[in-house]
Amino acid sequence: MFEKFRNYIIEKTGAGSITAEQFEFIESLCSLKKLRKRQYFLQEGDVSKYNAFVLKGCLRTYSVDDDGVEHIISFAVEDWWAGDRESMTSGNPSRFNIDAIEESELLLISHPDFLEISKRIPVFQEMINSIFQRSFIKAQNRIQSVISDSAEDKYLHFLKNNIALANRIPQSMIASYLGISAETLSRIRKQIVKREQS
Repeated sequence: MFEKFRNYIIEKTGAGSITAEQFEFIESLCSLKKLRKRQYFLQEGDVSKYNAFVLKGCLRTYSVDDDGVEHIISFAVEDWWAGDRESMTSGNPSRFNIDAIEESELLLISHPDFLEISKRIPVFQEMINSIFQRSFIKAQNRIQSVISDSAEDKYLHFLKNNIALANRIPQSMIASYLGISAETLSRIRKQIVKREQS
């Protein structure tokens, strides 16, 4: 369980950046959580308490509007993180649901323990800061795409940056993530195939 997370940290920080004793400390604060397909990791109205590192599987973070329509905010696959940072840091109930699209295994670190690791191990904190920066840039680019790109450009951009993910999740979820209808996405995919064949 922990070996995969250890390898991830080494890849991000460099071999030798974290001592064996520090890894033991990190491991002592981690727990394993297994989710069945469609099982919730977090439900709207609950306070998010854990940072979740995805060891195996795929999660989605989404909200549901007053008409019962789902709006997918993000996905998380192996070596990605999941959780509601706003709820975790504020202690307020989450506005989001997080559930498993596939059978999944998560390595959990509670928010207080996560802060303690970051305080005691500066290299870990630097790694997390770098991840947050990349995540912020990705979120900015996504917002820009949602408000300015055509439906087809949104889909092509998604494929370019998430081709492995695109083959793992239903088309209806991709449409929800892109903010377009499943019918529109189906039409776009047919047009792309038609162009490629001509």
